[in-house]
Amino acid sequence: MYSVLKSGVKLLMIIIIIGYLIPNNISSPISQNCISKIDPESFWCYPWGESGAHKGIDIFSEKGTAILSPVSGFVIKKGYGTIAGNYVYIIGPKWRTYYFAHMDTIFVTTYSYVSKGDTIGKVGDSGNAAGKPAHLHYTIETVIPYIWLYDKNAYEGWKKMFYLNPVNYLNFPESKDYIKKR
Repeated sequence: MYSVLKSGVKLLMIIIIIGYLIPNNISSPISQNCISKIDPESFWCYPWGESGAHKGIDIFSEKGTAILSPVSGFVIKKGYGTIAGNYVYIIGPKWRTYYFAHMDTIFVTTYSYVSKGDTIGKVGDSGNAAGKPAHLHYTIETVIPYIWLYDKNAYEGWKKMFYLNPVNYLNFPESKDYIKKR
């Protein structure tokens, strides 16, 4: 019994390490020439309706614009929620999950593999975004907490250990017109 448990722990550690060794070259979920606006300061904006702090960013684009997988990974969940509307979760390298909400349509199935750049759906205004400009709510989460991101001064600051600011991974020049400045 003890040797089985010990072997299981070793296997789990190997899987976790392999997940961190896989390169993670993230791209934008929407082609740069299709984006009309991004508000980089919307990440962790509080208050933000029923969700408390805004744990992602909103990328505004025309309804029906293709949403591209920013990484290669597995679709771990898709569905519909009253706030999120049509949504998809993808798990990729470094044990990060990528969450896409307010989608018009979804093209992927749960447990399917997607390659970086595959079209996973279309931009929409589903869920609590109904009647508002079409956009993609985009969140990056880490399964393993990054304790250095803990923020005792922020609303729900302990959760910031799990949520990464997507703006830091978009690699867009700050001078672009669609990045809203305050």
